[in-house]
Amino acid sequence: MCPDCEDFARTVLLLGQLALYADMNGADLDFVEAVSTSLAVSLPEPPPGTFPDGYDPDGPAYPDDV
Repeated sequence: MCPDCEDFARTVLLLGQLALYADMNGADLDFVEAVSTSLAVSLPEPPPGTFPDGYDPDGPAYPDDV
């Protein structure tokens, strides 16, 4: 796996695990907020092929012809 792909996958996994932790009784939500923000900001560009060609995350809902 390429280094960027590995970083992306690891960061997404950590965000998912943090989301599961946040749903637990007694979770420290201040910790969740601080760490999730840091992880989201550190998320590298997604590896090529993650999204379809021409996908624009800031554009209209994809696909718009379905």
